[in-house]
Amino acid sequence: MRSCVRRAGRRRARAWPAERPATSASSSGSSAPRAAESPRTRRAGSPAAAPTSVATSTASPTPFAEEPSPGPSKPRSRQGSRRSSSRPSRPTPSEEGPVARSRSGTRGRRGPRKPPRREGAFGASVQTIDPRERGAIELPATITVKELADLFGVNPADVIRELIKSGIFATINQLIDRDTAALVAGELGYEVAEPVAAAGGDGAEDGADGAVSEASKEELFTEVDDADLVTRAPIVTVMGHVDHGKTSLLDAIRSTTVAAGERGGITQHIGASEVTKDGRRVVFLDTPGHEAFTAMRARGARVTDIAIVVVAADDGVMPQTLEAISHAKAAKVPIIIALNKMDKPDANPDRVKTELTEAGVVVEEYGGDTPLVPVSAKSRMGLDDLVEMVLLVADLQDLKANPKRSAIGTIVEARMDKSRGAVATALVQTGTLRVGDVIVVGETFGRVRALENETGKRIPKAGPATAAVVLGLSEVPEAGDILRVVADEKEARAMVEARSAQIASKGGEGSGRATLEDLYKQIQAGQAKELRIILKADVSGSLGAITHALGQLATDEVKINVLHEGAGEITDNDILLASASNAIVVGFNTRISDTARRAAETEKVDVRLYDIIYQLTDDIEKALSGLLEPELVEVIEGRAEVRQIIKVGKSQVIAGSYVTDGRIVRGGARVWRGGKVVATDRIESLRRFRDDVREVATGFECGIALAGFNDLQEGDVIECYTSQMVSRSLAS
Repeated sequence: MRSCVRRAGRRRARAWPAERPATSASSSGSSAPRAAESPRTRRAGSPAAAPTSVATSTASPTPFAEEPSPGPSKPRSRQGSRRSSSRPSRPTPSEEGPVARSRSGTRGRRGPRKPPRREGAFGASVQTIDPRERGAIELPATITVKELADLFGVNPADVIRELIKSGIFATINQLIDRDTAALVAGELGYEVAEPVAAAGGDGAEDGADGAVSEASKEELFTEVDDADLVTRAPIVTVMGHVDHGKTSLLDAIRSTTVAAGERGGITQHIGASEVTKDGRRVVFLDTPGHEAFTAMRARGARVTDIAIVVVAADDGVMPQTLEAISHAKAAKVPIIIALNKMDKPDANPDRVKTELTEAGVVVEEYGGDTPLVPVSAKSRMGLDDLVEMVLLVADLQDLKANPKRSAIGTIVEARMDKSRGAVATALVQTGTLRVGDVIVVGETFGRVRALENETGKRIPKAGPATAAVVLGLSEVPEAGDILRVVADEKEARAMVEARSAQIASKGGEGSGRATLEDLYKQIQAGQAKELRIILKADVSGSLGAITHALGQLATDEVKINVLHEGAGEITDNDILLASASNAIVVGFNTRISDTARRAAETEKVDVRLYDIIYQLTDDIEKALSGLLEPELVEVIEGRAEVRQIIKVGKSQVIAGSYVTDGRIVRGGARVWRGGKVVATDRIESLRRFRDDVREVATGFECGIALAGFNDLQEGDVIECYTSQMVSRSLAS
């Protein structure tokens, strides 16, 4: 009895392929849906595989293939009658619609299967295509082999087979790009739609190659749509001398202003933290010190809005305090002085204020514009006043950002986690970063898989002035790298490749840092007329003498900006500041440390060492001479005496002349008569015989026609001149 059932099933399996071309025929209710289906609707190894193999067998009799709608055999009918007496009857194939049945008797699903949605590469949503409704398919920028097979409804082995035919060996979970996937789609009979760039990307801002130039980094953070601008939280960096309480002050501010509901949470170190005061947020960078601040600035990142310089009231201004002030001034960041350790009995705030004034920082109490707030990290005195001062300075800066645009930010910290891969802390400075965004960071890219705040809680997005841990990058970026959201992975890959090629092409060309030799070229390119110097000497007395000598060289047109001066050897911090500020380092009777020497070679910083002061000032004077604005000078090229007047037409006059001095070229001309200039014009035509020439040398005759002056007379002298830009020296 079971063999009869199998034979009846084989008849139907043989009949279906023959009915496929006649999709419009109305032979039976079950044959029409079968004719509309494609064998690729089912995966290889599914219940549909058996009918296909039977239909292509050479042993299949022809009458069965031509049978339009085979009915059940008699044994099948008797079996059905017995079943109806003992159990509920099962619907026949004609009643329940198309049913795929394997040789083992596995039942198929009823009706057409709905195409499911799947998660694609980097979490992208991929819609499975029903071959009965297929048209032009939009492929993502990257997709795995398995996802592509699911998209087409075929076995992954078929996709791998087509890839091998094209010379591409890929595994089932390997990513392939859109072009490769389109090639496979064409081999499988699918049409691929042209890719459409997603809205919201910023790739067009970088030009065709997608590379971000150094000049465009400042423009990345410039807001243009005033309608969408909102006030954002300030970003603050804490600086100061070692052991003056930078870390203690930062910890005290965090613990004082943290919300009561968050006290039980475990705070992870992500490089930045937020505090709230009267409903307003302030973002503090957790890495204290000016070294990290300047290192990020050297990579082009504009992170800090306000710098808090911590000075111990019992210790006063120290060398690293001066360095911190110099770094903040070089970055043009507002400074707030936090006078720490005011609870100590030997605190002397007046002495500190005087020392600050000598260092060029005049506090408000002394008539300056630098706020000073007395605090104590130990007793928590004045912490609220310090945060309020930060908010006040932020209000004066009018900090705004556009949360509706694509996110742009800066990497604060980055590391490789064994379980989570590349982990980076991004400080979003404008726009909103969301889970699923495709980002480019330095020379790496990826799709944001997850975002976490400082408590480790997953968040769906991060707005302006928000620090968040970003998961999903392919490699670990560097601190200070710029983060940008782009349209898709294809654009991200193109940008990364362009940046890598750009960096490789500049491998031996240096990094464009300032040197005394190329300052003149930089001025010709339109850069600022200023020479920035990091000055180090053996003793403080030498510093004063050199500073005075350099001040004598400066003029109203050319300025000398000594960003930082100090006694002692040249350190890597000096190199770091020079690299970030495009300055040169000048040392007098001092040496450069080994680490600083290596840093200078890496950062391409120009370091000059002198032991004679006049050699130092002589080199600086030569550099400043190149910085002077070139003058427009008239250069007399030659003179010619008019010996014959030739009239051409009604108005034009040609002067037959003899070159008596220099040469005559096309350019400016003055007509001298009786020792006076009677006309200033330009030479429009210069000929020898019938030929136009560019110049005529001394001792030759020529014909000269002026552009506007025709009242020439015999005996006049035509003086030819050109205008040239001539460099000036300080003595001129």
